[in-house]
Amino acid sequence: MPELRFPEFRTSPFWNWLKGDDLFDQIANRSHNSDLPILAITQEYGAIPRELIDYHVSVTEKSVESYKVVEVGDFIISLRSFQGGIEFSKYKGLCSPAYVILRKKSSAAVNDFFKHYFKTAQFIKELNKNLEGLRDGKMISYKQFSELSLPKPSPAEQQKIAACFSSLDELIAAEVQKMEALKVHKKGLMRALFPVEGKTVPRVRFEGFAGEWEERTLAQVCNLKAGKFVSASEIMEEQTANSFPCYGGNGLRGFTRSYNHSGTYSLIGRQGALCGNVTFATGNFHATEHAVVVYPYDNIDTNWLYFVLVHLNLNQYATGQAQPGLSVDSLNQVELFVPPNKVEQQKIAASLSSLDETIAMQTQTIESLKLYKKGLMQSLFPETNSEK
Repeated sequence: MPELRFPEFRTSPFWNWLKGDDLFDQIANRSHNSDLPILAITQEYGAIPRELIDYHVSVTEKSVESYKVVEVGDFIISLRSFQGGIEFSKYKGLCSPAYVILRKKSSAAVNDFFKHYFKTAQFIKELNKNLEGLRDGKMISYKQFSELSLPKPSPAEQQKIAACFSSLDELIAAEVQKMEALKVHKKGLMRALFPVEGKTVPRVRFEGFAGEWEERTLAQVCNLKAGKFVSASEIMEEQTANSFPCYGGNGLRGFTRSYNHSGTYSLIGRQGALCGNVTFATGNFHATEHAVVVYPYDNIDTNWLYFVLVHLNLNQYATGQAQPGLSVDSLNQVELFVPPNKVEQQKIAASLSSLDETIAMQTQTIESLKLYKKGLMQSLFPETNSEK
């Protein structure tokens, strides 16, 4: 039995365990007119129509003819099931014939119960137990799935557990939506607090400030210096008492035993996919040659400059095709408008920093809920028979 049970089931019998093929059939229905949406099988969204996410894989009409029909409530074994469990579909659509589709056999199995169970660490561990040597490109077969032991409490208890996790998922989704709204609000606020193209003052200003902002280049408001080389062998995977953050073009890369910067600065990514990405670093840290360290002059507020750099969308100044890059020389020539009064800079920075703190707290709330769900899953679902 699981560690925790709802009160009304604590006197109920032990959970039954059945083999995978006792509860689920393998489905290979190819009867369609290719007019159903093609589903992407993802760990983040489950089975979802490709047009609803950023998924760009082209297929020919001829190949779609061999695709299988997925019904609402079906499960799909994907190439990465050994990493993240088996995916659930809330949509009717088509999937590649490479996937294994599972469908429950009777009303004794509650879909939402297994939707959550198939994502537990317990199940994924069991799924991997007899799959030594499995790598990307090799699918878990129905035969392998059919040999797994699956829990089967009463339908009423299955439903109760499923409702618990579905309610928690709805709460997490609501908190994520709230966070996305905060991020949208921040973008709008930044557009309002900085001058738009063709204007010398922002649309919104704090009380007590007037006059036009002054046009400058980055070279006139800060000193830009490229970071120094640090070998991969010097970068440690985990932080220790004698290590310091090491930043590259894509932010924090790890920790190193040496540092060459002290203070609070912005770092601009110079190369790669995140070229122009801006990171905020404080304390003692090392910046690699893939990052530019920004040293603001005395009349420029450090926090304000960070938000300006984010707002400027610096990756638009990158050059190069295969490997886009930003040089210090090109960054020095980037134009911006600066409030002549440093107090106004500080007011703007304080407003945006406060919003960032709210977003960080909201992120922590979401992570705490996810962690709580993970612990609850370990308690409401028992170990498999083979683990006992």
